[in-house]
Amino acid sequence: MRHLIGEIISETADAAHAAELADDPYLWLEDITSAAALDWARARNAVCERELEGKPGFAALRERLGTILNDKARIPWVSEHAGHVYNFWRDSTHVRGLWRRTTLADYRNDAPHWDTVLDLDLLARDEHENWVWSGASFLPPAGARCLAFLSRGGGDAHVVREFDLGTRSFVADGFMLPEAKCSARWLDAGRLAVATDFGPGSMTASGYPRIVKEWRRGTPLAAAATLFEARAEDLSVSAYKVFTPGFEHEFVERQIGFYSSELFLRSSAGLTRIDKPDDANAYTVRDQLVIELRSDWQVGGRSWPQGALVATDFARFMQGKRDFSLLFTPSATSSLDGVAMTAGALLLTELDKVKNRIVELRHVQGQWQRREVTAPEFGALGLSALDAASSDQYFLTVSDFLTPTSLYLCQVGSDRRQALKAMPVFFSAKPYIVRQFEAVSKDGTRVPYFVVMDRKTRMDGNNPTVLYGYGGFEIAMKPFYSGVTGEAWLARGGVYVLANIRGGGEFGPRWHQAALKGQRQRAFDDFIAVAQDLIERKLSSPRHLGIMGGSNGGLLVGAAMTQRPDLFNAVVCQVPLLDMRRYHKLLAGASWMGEYGDPEVAAEWEYIARYSPYHNVFKDKRYPRMLLTTSTRDDRVHPGHARKMVALMEAQGHAVLYWENLEGGHAGAANNDQQARMWALTYTFLFEQLR
Repeated sequence: MRHLIGEIISETADAAHAAELADDPYLWLEDITSAAALDWARARNAVCERELEGKPGFAALRERLGTILNDKARIPWVSEHAGHVYNFWRDSTHVRGLWRRTTLADYRNDAPHWDTVLDLDLLARDEHENWVWSGASFLPPAGARCLAFLSRGGGDAHVVREFDLGTRSFVADGFMLPEAKCSARWLDAGRLAVATDFGPGSMTASGYPRIVKEWRRGTPLAAAATLFEARAEDLSVSAYKVFTPGFEHEFVERQIGFYSSELFLRSSAGLTRIDKPDDANAYTVRDQLVIELRSDWQVGGRSWPQGALVATDFARFMQGKRDFSLLFTPSATSSLDGVAMTAGALLLTELDKVKNRIVELRHVQGQWQRREVTAPEFGALGLSALDAASSDQYFLTVSDFLTPTSLYLCQVGSDRRQALKAMPVFFSAKPYIVRQFEAVSKDGTRVPYFVVMDRKTRMDGNNPTVLYGYGGFEIAMKPFYSGVTGEAWLARGGVYVLANIRGGGEFGPRWHQAALKGQRQRAFDDFIAVAQDLIERKLSSPRHLGIMGGSNGGLLVGAAMTQRPDLFNAVVCQVPLLDMRRYHKLLAGASWMGEYGDPEVAAEWEYIARYSPYHNVFKDKRYPRMLLTTSTRDDRVHPGHARKMVALMEAQGHAVLYWENLEGGHAGAANNDQQARMWALTYTFLFEQLR
C-alpha cells in the first residue's frame, strides 16, 4: 500500500512538473549549476563581454574603477572588541582579504600599524576553497574566542568555525557548523544558541532554520537541546543573549514573516512571550524595553502612533504594567531612520525630508532627557557604538553625493567630534551640484528625488541620465559618495538621479506600507512619475533616459520597462526578481510574501500578475535595450529570474544583454576586481545607449 501511495504521489508530482514546463518553457534555467544552464550563461556572457569590453575606453574604465575600489587610502571600517578595533580589508594584493586589528589609539593615526589576524587568501589557498569573508562574532565582553563566518563564493549560506584570537588559528576541537543559512550566537564561553540545518524538516519554506538549540561545548551537535521550533511556514527562528552587565537576558525570536515576529524571554521557568504587537521590533536597553512600532498600538489606556519609538521599565512590563514613554513620534515629513546604543544613551538617527539629524536620549532618574546633537546638515549620517556595554563613545559617518565619506569619533553629551578618517577624493566635485525635486505620482502623492548633475547642465532634454530606485522593504535611499559613480558616469557627462519612492522607508512605515502587496503598483507609479518629471523639466528625454535597480529594484525597473517602455532607452536590471509567479518557490523567496503577497492565493496572484515583468513582456511591443546581471552564487535571489527573462526576451526578438558572474552572492561580485568589471560593463552599456 505504501509503495502504491508513493507511485501515486510521484505520478502527481510528475504531472505537476509537466504542467509547469508547458506553462514555462524556460524552467530548466532554474537548475542553477546544471551543465546546460551554465553553458547557456557562458554563451551570453561571451556576447556581452565581446560587445561591451570592445568599446573604446572600457579597459581604461575598468582599470580606473579597480584602482578606486582597491585604493589603500579608503576608510578601513572597524568594530571594537577587548581593546582592539578590527577591520576586514581587500585590495589588489589581498584579493580575498585580510582580517586585521589595531588599537583605537593607533587607528587615530594616518597610517595605523595593522596586525593580521587571518589572511583569507592564504586560507583559501591552503584549504582549496573559494572562501569569502562573512564576518565574525566575538564572545563578550573580552573573550579570546570568536565565531568566524565563511562563505563559498559569497552566498548567504556559510560555515561557522571557532577561532582563537590569541593563537590566530581555528580551534581544532571547537564549535564548527557545516555550510547552511544559519545563526550562531554566544550564550557564554561554553554554550551557543544555534539555528541551522539539522536535517530533513528543520528548515522553513523560505530556506532558513526552523529550529534553534542550545549547544554545549564538548558535546555533538546532535545532542543539542531544542529551545524552540517554529512552523514550516514561518520565516526563521533564532536565539541570542544580551550581555549588558547587570542586565543580562536570553531571548528567543520567532520570525513569523518579514515584518512580524514573536519575542520570548528565556529563564529557568522556560519561555515567556513579550507582549508586543507582532509587527513591532522590541529589544532591551539596560533596564528598559524599547519598542519600534509599525502600526498604531492601543495599550495601557493610550494610543501610540505608527512609526513611534516607545520605552518602559522591562521588569515592570513583565509584571503587567504598561506605562510607556514616547521617545520619537513621526511627522508628515520625518521618520526614525536608526537607533544606536551606548553604555549610557540611546542615539536616534531621524530623517526629515530625506535628510538626517541626530538626537541623544539619556534615561536619568526615571525620566528621558533629550538633546539635539549638532552635526553636519548635509548628506546622510550613520551611527554605531564603539562599545555599547562600557563606553559612551560612538562613530559618526557623514556622506554626500559630492563629499567623500568621513568618519568621526564622538562622545555622548558633547557636540565635539574627532575626525578619524575620510575617503579619498576620487573625482572633482567642483563641476557638480545636487538638487532635490518632487514629482507628483498618479494618485497625487508628492515623491522626492535627488539629482546630481554638472552646474552647466542645459535643460534641453539631451542629457544622458540614469534614474536609480529601490522602493521596498522599508529601506530608505539616502545620499552617498561613490567614486565609481563619479568616474564612470558623472565625469562622462551623465546625470545621476536617486528616487525616494513609496515602498521604501524615507517617511517611515506608512511610506513603506503604502506600496505593500496589493498596493505595489504605487511604487512603480512613483518611479514612472519621477521619470516623467525629469522629461518635463527637460533634464532628459526618453532617448537619453535610462533606469537601474537591483534585487527588489530589479523588479522595479522590470515593471517600469514593461509598463512604460516609451519613457526609456536603457534598462540595467541587477540580481532581480522578475518571475513573480514562482518567486516564492525560489531560494529565499517565500520570506518575501509579506512584501509582495502569495501567488498561490488567486486574489493575490491577480494583482501580482498585473506587474510581474516575466508575464508582461510581449513580442509585439518595443522595449528599451536591457542589460541583466546576476550571480550563479546568489543564494538569496535566484539567478533563474534573470536567466528566464533573457531567454524569453531573446525568443521574442528583443534587444537584451546578459552577464552572470559565476560567483559573488547577492552583491553580484565576490571581490573588488569582479566589482570593477561588473560596474565597467554596466556604465559602458549605459553610456553607449544614452549618450
